[in-house]
Amino acid sequence: MLQKLNNRRGGFTLVEIMIVVAIIALLAAIAVPNFLRARKRSQATRILEDLRIIDSAIDQYAIENNKSSGDTVSWTDIQKYLKTGSVLYNSGGTDLLGGTYSGGTFSVDNLPKLNSTSFGKLSDVAPSDFWSPFYP
Repeated sequence: MLQKLNNRRGGFTLVEIMIVVAIIALLAAIAVPNFLRARKRSQATRILEDLRIIDSAIDQYAIENNKSSGDTVSWTDIQKYLKTGSVLYNSGGTDLLGGTYSGGTFSVDNLPKLNSTSFGKLSDVAPSDFWSPFYP
């Protein structure tokens, strides 16, 4: 009786294990590209929101300091109107991909612009109409 129990051990065969591994690999092959695309899309959305916040900060600065249309605004002036300690506040005027907003120069009544390098990196998930009006 004891010998009979040892011969009938429960377990998985090599073929069963290979099928499970193949199914997991197939699911991973489907999920990983979608995950990477979603990540790039969220980066694009964050940069767009940062551009909107910068535009608002420029407007607030211009109103409080009686600046007229076309006057230049430095990043240190804009920083005063951003949340202290935030990622955008500490960014030094660069987006999360390392490109500078508006080439580093801002002016009153002109929208900050997206860097062309950042646009190129995100253009597959965010076409030019997504960036409107922040990309030329």
